[in-house]
Amino acid sequence: MKPFWIVMIVILVIAVIALIALYFFGKKLQKRQEEQQVMMQQMAQSVSLMVVDKKKMRLKDVNGLPKQVLEQTPKYLRRTKMPVVRAKVGPKIMTLLCDEKVFEILPLRTEVKAVVSGLYITGVKSIRGKLVQPEPKQKGIKGFVARFRKSNTK
Repeated sequence: MKPFWIVMIVILVIAVIALIALYFFGKKLQKRQEEQQVMMQQMAQSVSLMVVDKKKMRLKDVNGLPKQVLEQTPKYLRRTKMPVVRAKVGPKIMTLLCDEKVFEILPLRTEVKAVVSGLYITGVKSIRGKLVQPEPKQKGIKGFVARFRKSNTK
């Protein structure tokens, strides 16, 4: 047998083993995520809060988060930017983490009834006034061409 075919068979075997390992690892992570979702739904409570400020920032740069939160987050997530909300809950100003979808529709300087699970905002129940949905962002060629035409017409 030629060395080329031997190398190709070895690479194919390694790829198959890696795919099988990723399948079982992904299944395990999905099961863990489902358990955490159920626990978050059990712990959820409705709270009236006023959003003071919202930003996307790294967890290590956020002031006001307990040390336990930083210790429990995986190291790869500490460097990623997460949606952080500073809100007035009763007489206290608290730093809360937020879901991506909720972060987009959460209005600034407005009183909101939100579903909170620990330090994590999972949903918005009601807002005084109208709930404004953000416009979906255009992606792809159409968006690029439209921006190019817009910049040329000015």
